[in-house]
Amino acid sequence: MSALEDIKARIAAREAHVAVIGLGYVGLPLALAAHKSGFRVTGFDTDPAKITTLAAGTSYINYIDAAEVSELAASTRFHGTSTVSELGASDIIVICVPTPLDRHREPDMRHVVDTCHSVASILSPGRLVILESTTWPGTTDELVRPILEGNGLVSGVDFLLAYSPERDDPGNTTHRLGTVPKIVGADQGLARAAAAAFYESFIPAGTVVVPDTKTAEAVKLTENIFRSVNIALVNELKVIFDAMGISIWDVIEAASTKPFGYMPFWPGPGLGGHCIPIDPFYLAWKAREFGVPTRFIELAGEINTSMPHHIVSRLAGEIDHRFRRGLNGAAILIVGMAYKKNVDDSRESPGLTLMALLESRGAAVSFFDPFIGTIPSTRAHAGLAGRRSLSWTDVTDGVHDAALIVTDHDCVDYDALVAAVPLVVDTRNATRAVRHHRERIVLA
Repeated sequence: MSALEDIKARIAAREAHVAVIGLGYVGLPLALAAHKSGFRVTGFDTDPAKITTLAAGTSYINYIDAAEVSELAASTRFHGTSTVSELGASDIIVICVPTPLDRHREPDMRHVVDTCHSVASILSPGRLVILESTTWPGTTDELVRPILEGNGLVSGVDFLLAYSPERDDPGNTTHRLGTVPKIVGADQGLARAAAAAFYESFIPAGTVVVPDTKTAEAVKLTENIFRSVNIALVNELKVIFDAMGISIWDVIEAASTKPFGYMPFWPGPGLGGHCIPIDPFYLAWKAREFGVPTRFIELAGEINTSMPHHIVSRLAGEIDHRFRRGLNGAAILIVGMAYKKNVDDSRESPGLTLMALLESRGAAVSFFDPFIGTIPSTRAHAGLAGRRSLSWTDVTDGVHDAALIVTDHDCVDYDALVAAVPLVVDTRNATRAVRHHRERIVLA
């Protein structure tokens, strides 16, 4: 049996040593699942704070069970590191690093490129390398493979290479890693079989194997483009129906009773998170290489990107109409800086854009978020870094002219919020159960 063929046997016997590169929202759950299945796991991250926190048995992601992290830290089968050389003994290397857009809204592959060079420096024969980072179709074969082969090894001959996109939904308590089938693609049959065997060893939902890496890469983009386009549709309908005096929320709830031919999507103040605001543009960028237009993708992006501007205009109009004043000098409270409910993740959050837009018009803006204590540094909104969330007492002290609900966290007392603030612009229908002071609420 060759070293490449032996990898499947080592996976079945839980003798394979797994390295997970990037211990964020994708990598940490993967490391936990692989470890729980019986594998020896080395977790790598360039952020030493993550390694230190894990070593202390503490979770730095709010929805990941602290007890699981504590068990991981206490295990002799887990080791965290920020030293690349310590990955050299790994049989399986899974890359889970960010793939953002640059300032020109084109793919920023620096993290993938740097990681692949690091992996190439310690790669030896008989290894399986899997990329999980979301990216454009062709990345694994056109970008990753040549870098890994730079030390003289050949993919499919000396090592195996596969792509398996993450399908994580942060904070989702129903669909988690293990309940969602894993997409697996590789350009050689042995690589497909080995990668599928690896994931099937700890994902009960199993795998869906596709013919090659570019198909697997396209699957992930298709999933998120589907969401982006449909969210753009309901965001546009929201504006249309609002002009007609119709509640988009009532429309969607009623339409959702149809058991076929319809799937509900909900409007909002703009897109957030790593996937939906970013991934569609990876395909749009790659399509230009083939001279193919991406009209739906671009239009959806325009509509979703315009939503924060629409919300600010709506808020300004309500303040003008109700209080006979402008945004300049108004005290505005943003409720929710996370990009989605019940998570401590502010990546690409529309709350950041809304804060910047409101302050550009002279408003005094503060925010409250029980999951985001401090705004982290971001490329697009560097000037907001370090801003701290108000306490709940500060929220209800009656000093704000208006509140803008951006994220509908379950733990927020919306009754108390509406009672304390003269105007509440609700972009998530979070106040639907509030019975008193309804005249203060505007759905937007």
